[in-house]
Formats: sequence, C-alpha cells, structure tokens
Amino acid sequence: MSERTPVEQEATPAGEHIHLPEPSLLPLINAASLAGAIIFLTLSLWLCAACVIVFLISTVIWIRSAARETAALPLEH
Repeated sequence: MSERTPVEQEATPAGEHIHLPEPSLLPLINAASLAGAIIFLTLSLWLCAACVIVFLISTVIWIRSAARETAALPLEH
C-alpha cells in the first residue's frame, strides 16, 4: 500500500474575509419554474406562459441580488 503524502496548502492571510453568497430560494424557484415551463409546454400553453413569466422574474431578481452582493464587497477583491 502506498502512503499518501500530506498536501501543503497556503493559508489565507489573517483577517481576510471569505465571501459566501447569502442563502436564497431564488435558484430553486428559477429551476422549478423552468422545469414547469418545459412540462406544461405539451399540456397547456397558459400554464407554460405562467411558468416562463415566473422564470423571467426570478432570474431578474436573482441577478439584481448577485449584483448587490458583489457591489458590497471591498474594493480589494
């Protein structure tokens, strides 16, 4: 058996902030509405249109949220 050698990694400098996005339901809503639009395409055009509208609205809100989070980051990033 071969022994694994430990992999050395450099640690981030002390005090450096690691940015993580905020928890959100927008990706779930976005995916569910797109899946609904694909399914309802064969069943009902009205339901398909409703799902497409929800998809577009959630996409716009998600992009605005991501832009707001990115703008709030420090300039060093």
